[in-house]
Amino acid sequence: MQKASPEYSLLILSISSPLQVGVYRDSTLIETIRSEKKISEVLLTIIAELLDRYPLSRMIYTRGPGSYMAIKLTYIILKTIEIVRKIPVEGCSAFACNDNRPIKAIGNLYFVKEKEAVVTKRFEQTVPQEFALPLSLQELMIDKESIPNYSLPAV
Repeated sequence: MQKASPEYSLLILSISSPLQVGVYRDSTLIETIRSEKKISEVLLTIIAELLDRYPLSRMIYTRGPGSYMAIKLTYIILKTIEIVRKIPVEGCSAFACNDNRPIKAIGNLYFVKEKEAVVTKRFEQTVPQEFALPLSLQELMIDKESIPNYSLPAV
């Protein structure tokens, strides 16, 4: 019996610094790339290099909440690759990659998940922003939508 070819996926955490890109083989994390550079300077280069090394079957990104510009740039890059290379783009909540902790919005406002809603709350103390790639994509809840989830607070 012939063994099935492995499936390779990307998970991109671009909503906070450092940028993190995980490569998954059959849903298991096999490579992590981190960069402190701006998304606009480095993300396309990282993805292009990974496309040369792996036969990707899907790309997943944190579609929000978080940095509006990072979400927008990531989505545009991934959607372009989806159109040109026919690699599907999927999204997940940023809360899935930080154990549902508050996510920096602007100033001392943070996005907070309350049940199924995302609201903004003011915190007097800075809340550390720690995001991590899951060891397995089986642990990750993929959203039905892949379009960005722009949760913009009132300024």
